[in-house]
Amino acid sequence: MEIVLSADEEQSKTEISNMTITEFILLGFSDVPHIQWMLFGIFLLMYLTILMCNSTIMLITRMDPALQTPMYFFLSNFSFVEICYVTVTIPRMLMDLCTQKGTISLLSCAVQLCFVIMLGGMEFLLLTVMAYDRYVAICNPLHYPLVMNNKVCVQLVASCWISIIPVVTGQTYQIFSLPYCGSNKINHYFCDIPPILKLACGDTFVNNLAIYVASVVFIMVPFLLILVSYGKIICNILNLSSAGGRSKAFSTCSSHLIVVVLFYGTATITYAQPKSNRSESMGKLLSLFYTILIPLLNPIIYTLRNKDIMVALRKLQTKLSTYGNS
Repeated sequence: MEIVLSADEEQSKTEISNMTITEFILLGFSDVPHIQWMLFGIFLLMYLTILMCNSTIMLITRMDPALQTPMYFFLSNFSFVEICYVTVTIPRMLMDLCTQKGTISLLSCAVQLCFVIMLGGMEFLLLTVMAYDRYVAICNPLHYPLVMNNKVCVQLVASCWISIIPVVTGQTYQIFSLPYCGSNKINHYFCDIPPILKLACGDTFVNNLAIYVASVVFIMVPFLLILVSYGKIICNILNLSSAGGRSKAFSTCSSHLIVVVLFYGTATITYAQPKSNRSESMGKLLSLFYTILIPLLNPIIYTLRNKDIMVALRKLQTKLSTYGNS
């Protein structure tokens, strides 16, 4: 039986569908309201731990003369980006858990998305630069001080920022130039690309194409460069005659390699997976992994598997104890 709408009903329906959305509602963890305060406590503790651990790494790499090397310069920059990255998402999520509202303006959503993509892309680029640093250190140790001098290190980090900022800004503008006129509820705890594009009324083919191109440029290409670097590193290590030399070389690379696998694994599943195979709950879970859990694990991985950082931490602890007793 066909239902015929009156002229007034059709006009009303058209007006509703043509209404331009000026704000979104982040649903967050509204599907589990009975544990929201427990989630608030867990995420707050994790956020403070991330801030403390990464700030400590930044502090000791600046203070300890033994850590004034390119490897720790890049690690310090990586820790800074990690702090910024979690600060873009977690405080907002904590506020939504506390107020149980989740309303966010279109502009605030665009700014959050822009910084999430930018800082995430910076992490991938910095991991690539760190792989290149390890390649030069292990495969060309005699030329390492000349190749990786202070000027080159600063230029590498600056080039990462310069290359990512215009691309991300343009992509964000492109996404939020689309018409949003239907539902304004984002089934996520922050403004991410996949859930936002689901709410767009216009054709998102160009946007999805741009996302895949950006993923290739800022995820797959750096990943291939890292693979090439580590392929040469492993070949060089295996050719070392000393077992101690091989063990030391592997230990300096293992932490970085673990972080690379974690980052690229979750990013590939999240952004390269076809839409038909992606559920909203799984996307939210993966987002928790790469926005909170990995930033929490990174400083732990680097400190527990790095003797130089452990020594620097003991020195810092001794200085603080001496200062406290004086």
